Amino acid sequence: MGHSDEPTEYEIRVRGGLLSDYAHWFGEMAVTIAPQAETIIRGKVTDQAALHGLLAAIRDLNMTLLLVRRIETEIQDN
Repeated sequence: MGHSDEPTEYEIRVRGGLLSDYAHWFGEMAVTIAPQAETIIRGKVTDQAALHGLLAAIRDLNMTLLLVRRIETEIQDN
């Protein structure tokens, strides 16, 4: 994450479908089941501690982590 106070968007992919009972572990993050037998968890993360908390939740749920990707957004000058 940069030095900005703005949250950064991340995409996290895990193997298999996430049971709806566990979706609440990821707060405001969007949880989508992809056709490739993966779950995509995407949304804004406030800081590194919050990102590590999401990764700890994935570990605690015994899910296989496939990808963690920061979503770059273009900054528009007006």
